[in-house]
Amino acid sequence: MHNFRNLWLSRVLSVWGSSVTLVALPVLVYQETKSPVLVSLVAAGEALPYVFFGLLAGAVADRVHRRRLMVAADLLNCVCLGSVPLAAALGVLTSGHILAAAFLSSTLYLFFDAAGYGLIPAAVGRDRLPEANSALWGGETAVRIAGTAMAGALIAVTSASGALALDALSFLASALLIRGIVYTPAHLGDGTGDRPGLLASIREGLRFLWGHRVLRTMTLAGSLQSFAGGAFIGQLVVFADRVLGIGTSDARIGLLFTSWSAGGILGALLLPRLRRRTSALRIMLIALPASTVLGLAAVLATDWRVALVAITAWGSTYLMVIVNTMTYAQEVTPEELQGRVNTTRRMLSSGLGVPLGALVASSVTVAVHVRAGLLLAVAAIALAAVVVWGAYPWTRVAHRETVV
Repeated sequence: MHNFRNLWLSRVLSVWGSSVTLVALPVLVYQETKSPVLVSLVAAGEALPYVFFGLLAGAVADRVHRRRLMVAADLLNCVCLGSVPLAAALGVLTSGHILAAAFLSSTLYLFFDAAGYGLIPAAVGRDRLPEANSALWGGETAVRIAGTAMAGALIAVTSASGALALDALSFLASALLIRGIVYTPAHLGDGTGDRPGLLASIREGLRFLWGHRVLRTMTLAGSLQSFAGGAFIGQLVVFADRVLGIGTSDARIGLLFTSWSAGGILGALLLPRLRRRTSALRIMLIALPASTVLGLAAVLATDWRVALVAITAWGSTYLMVIVNTMTYAQEVTPEELQGRVNTTRRMLSSGLGVPLGALVASSVTVAVHVRAGLLLAVAAIALAAVVVWGAYPWTRVAHRETVV
């Protein structure tokens, strides 16, 4: 219980600080440069580390003491983000400094996350993973809503660079909490065996992910859903303006974004109850078709109130699929492969799926209509449902494997 409390508080503090930074960094870049291109580069800096370093981070996390890696990543992130307000106070802050800090901070968090995937099962036990992941994702989503809502006020009271100082302190607090977790890394063994090189370690993780029929199917479906999520969130403002008749300065836009996150909290809370009654694979069989229907209802809505309800419900099934897939991956993956397997999944979804969905949907919106771009998102989830249902006859046998 002590381990999970520290882990939960650490993640909540970090996510709260990062949600403030999510608003403060683009504001700071724009204040310094007035360049929309550089603002977009800050946003891209969050996803790019998963593409560049995702496989490497997983391999490193499986070769070292995971708790120590998480503490080191937090402390370095504290220094990285803390350097921005310090440079601003000294009058030497540049746009290059801000962009480098954004990219480096996301890269450090990637290594933190890679180690965390393996630390969670060891810290709480595999039999409690559904409840643990539900609490983690639910708490993170709640503070993300609060953090982004507070960011504007913090920037107004202090400054954009001052808000980043709070995020730096949140990483310091997270490091102290992680350091208090009692953890014996069984995956390191006694250190007497031959250890494969980094490339061989990466290939080993890829072989396991590809060779596990159920996990492979769920990963592919999850990546398609992430594509849909990137497409929808990326075009939500345009949809609100051009279809729902909500102006870009209207407070109801904030409600639409909040409803997506609020629905996610509901989905995370429902998952442990569903897992006690049925399997991870059967949840995918139900959640993905439901997500398709709810997404279609949201996209076809013409009244913002109808859209609000549909988006909330859609967000619940969306996050349920994410947490369900992550939990199942942690359950079936050997401890020594946790970082590689789970970071590869995250790379396919967050690193590739989300930005690719946003890019493709925006192109379709420009060429055709915003509703066409969003219908593409719904089609991606429908394809994910087809993948899972099509694979079900042969995956249900593999699903009976004993959880390691």
